[in-house]
Amino acid sequence: MTVTNHKKVFRQLNAKPVKLKKFLKHSSPKERSCGISRKRCERCGRAGAHIEKYGLNLCRQCFRETATSLGFKKYI
Repeated sequence: MTVTNHKKVFRQLNAKPVKLKKFLKHSSPKERSCGISRKRCERCGRAGAHIEKYGLNLCRQCFRETATSLGFKKYI
């Protein structure tokens, strides 16, 4: 499908609100019940390298940046 075809489809969907609602319902990402993408970093939203221990809910990169302010003395 070319770019012009996509534009045409969206123009047609905007003219028909019922079909647009159905399209958005079936095209949205599903709600996860388990798996790696269920747990996300509270600071940046990254799904990988998640630290859940002590209720941190941070990715490893955000933990590195905020470890000293959180009170971790040994992590430098």
